[in-house]
Formats: sequence, structure tokens, C-alpha cells
Amino acid sequence: MSVAKKDYKRITVKSLIEMKANGEKISMLTAYDFTMAKIVDTAGIDVILVGDSASNVMAGHETTLPITLDQMIYHAASVVRAVERALVVVDLPFGSYQSDPKEALRSSIRIMKESGGHAVKMEGGSEIKDSIKKILNAGIPVMGHLGLTPQSIYKFGTYTVRAKEEAEAEKLIEDAKLLERIGCFAVVLEKIPAHLAQKVAESISIPVIGIGAGGGVDGQVLVIHDMLGMNNEFSPRFLRRYANLYDTMTSAIGQYVTDVKSKDFPNEKEQY
Repeated sequence: MSVAKKDYKRITVKSLIEMKANGEKISMLTAYDFTMAKIVDTAGIDVILVGDSASNVMAGHETTLPITLDQMIYHAASVVRAVERALVVVDLPFGSYQSDPKEALRSSIRIMKESGGHAVKMEGGSEIKDSIKKILNAGIPVMGHLGLTPQSIYKFGTYTVRAKEEAEAEKLIEDAKLLERIGCFAVVLEKIPAHLAQKVAESISIPVIGIGAGGGVDGQVLVIHDMLGMNNEFSPRFLRRYANLYDTMTSAIGQYVTDVKSKDFPNEKEQY
């Protein structure tokens, strides 16, 4: 039996759990600045992730590792100022939570107080459970992240699909159940086999958001620059481009250059 879609004026952690229970898929995109976040929020997205992918798409780094806590807070604060409806989740950057639960709590408190974000996201399972518990005990919502965890790229050595082998798949399922048990409100699964992702989604009551994890999960997330086609160098199988802004923008800028050089811009109507 289908359930009528609820009109949420403001998305909360509770909203996402309700959406899973009602069979409504959850939409999630990244944003890193005020202008983009305002567009994404106005378009009706459920969750905005201020991802550490800002390290790649905003700063040009090869990995997510270099971005700092201060930089994440700057991006998150810019996004929060634009948002009226979406839940804003902020990535805890590499080095701000892995080794010390007290440091993890301090990092999370800074994000919540200084950016106004609504929740934090952390990569890992049982190995960071003490940090997650510390943050949750302070009343800060936590989203988990399993599968391909880009902050561990030098351990993996590659961005290939994770959990294809039985042992890693079993650990991923156990970690997902652990994250649910200790109180995470949702889990991102990145670049794992679709059948495994669906199995995880069916085995826990909290929402599972996929990126390269197939359609059997509770929602999807993509990097905004990728799905809008602003980045034409990244073409994984899971990416669907909904626009080709790279060509649109280069064409517009090229036309502007031509018009300036030819003295066509500004014309008489475009000056005082």
C-alpha cells in the first residue's frame, strides 16, 4: 500500500527516519557555498552534505585529506546561511576524530557552534565507535559512512569498489548494525555492490544513503559539481550528469571575452 508523501517544511533527523519507514526515497547533494546551497535548497533537496570533497572540487587537491576543520566550518557556515528546508550534514575532516574521542567531540562542537550545521558525518565503523558515542552523548546527531571511505585512500590504495570479498562484506554489515545500535541516524554506503547495499538497507531501520551503491537503498547522494557536469574529467559508472554546465559556462565566458574585445559589451543600454 502506498503512503502519501508528507510535505516537510523543515527536514530533521526524525524526518529521514519517517521517510524510510514510509518508503519515500531521500535526496542528498553536496554544496559548499551560499549561492549553490540556496539553489539546491530551493529545488527541494532533503539533505545537503557539506562534504570534505570540497578539498577536491573547491581547492583542487587530489584527495580529501588536506582540508582542515577551520575550512570545513567556513564552508558549512556559508551553506547554513542559505538553507531554509534541508538538513545540513557536515563532514568531520581527516585527523579531527579518528584517534581521540575527546578531540572528536571538540571538533564536532566547533562545527555545530561555529557553522550552525545540523549533524556531522564520520567515516568508519567499529574502529571509531568510541568517538561516535562521545559525540552522540553530547546530543550531536551523527551520520555514518562505510564502504569506500576516501579519507582512508592511502590504506586502500585505490578508489575501486569495496566489500566484494565475503570477509569485508560481513564486516560492513556488522559495522552498519553497530552504527544503528549506538545511535547514528543514517549511514552513507559508497561504491559497494548493489546487492550488498540493499541487504544492509533491509537489515537496519535507519536510512541508508548510497553513492555508487545501487537503487536498493533508501536514498542517493552525488557531488553537485559532478551531477551538473561542471567537472568533465570524472566519469564513474554511478554518475548521471543532469546538465552539461562545463560547456555552457565555457561558451558563455568565451562569448563575454569576445564581446569585451570587440567593444560590443557594454552597449548604450548597459551604461549610465
